[in-house]
Amino acid sequence: MSTAAIPGAPLPVRTPGSRARGRHRRPERPEIPAGSPSLVLAVPAAAGPESRPVVEELLSIVRGEQPGIEAAAAYLESTDPEYPTIAGLLAQAAEAGLPAPVLVPLLPGPHGFLTELHRLAAETGATVTDVLGPHPLLAEAVHVRLSEAGLARADRARLFAIATAADGVVLTTAGGEEAAAAAGITGVLLAARLAVPVVAAALDVPGSVLAAVEHLRATGSVRPALAPLVIGPEADPELLATAAEETGCPGAAPLGAYAALGQLVASAYLSALQIALPDEA
Repeated sequence: MSTAAIPGAPLPVRTPGSRARGRHRRPERPEIPAGSPSLVLAVPAAAGPESRPVVEELLSIVRGEQPGIEAAAAYLESTDPEYPTIAGLLAQAAEAGLPAPVLVPLLPGPHGFLTELHRLAAETGATVTDVLGPHPLLAEAVHVRLSEAGLARADRARLFAIATAADGVVLTTAGGEEAAAAAGITGVLLAARLAVPVVAAALDVPGSVLAAVEHLRATGSVRPALAPLVIGPEADPELLATAAEETGCPGAAPLGAYAALGQLVASAYLSALQIALPDEA
């Protein structure tokens, strides 16, 4: 019986709940020190109607992951003052006497854009974080996009495969052979989730995706599918369409503003500030 129902009993006292433990608890968010540099999501594309919605949604996720964070996006090119270029935003910060921002490249792996980004950062003393992958959350994101396209089925609770419509997957990347090679780790993680063979191929290397599909077919796959390991802005949409047309394979959508990408962006920023995440402390 509750003490509140007993006449004359003292009022119940609210006591702090014990911290939830285990894999389902929500991690405590670390505090960002005052005066810390801002986070700038460096977008490897021009500001336009194709890139902006994904970028703005990811920024919203980042701010939700880390309340109080000062986060903005900057683009490789822009003709609209409302959407600054990376060079322009870095120059503004320097002119205002603000700490050089932390640049988080909106990329899952290696890409030619990184050369230009590091050049711009070196001119202003800005920090460039690592790209977002490889990471198990990227494999999860690809798995979800495959399931949304009807190419894989996922358990609603744990996202592990029950059955799959595709019996082989080509993990497509943008960034040349280096990006395809780096995607191998994510491919291994994805293969473990789907229980089907996964090979990586570069969208921007002629013949790479077709060769990967032919390899899967030669090794027994009869229903191969294409799964982009691209967020969106870093890849020419025509490359995705061309790959599907050349191979005749169904494909999933790019990762886009998948929620876990926002977590990876926030984590990259905190790592650059040398702030340990709760599970790493």
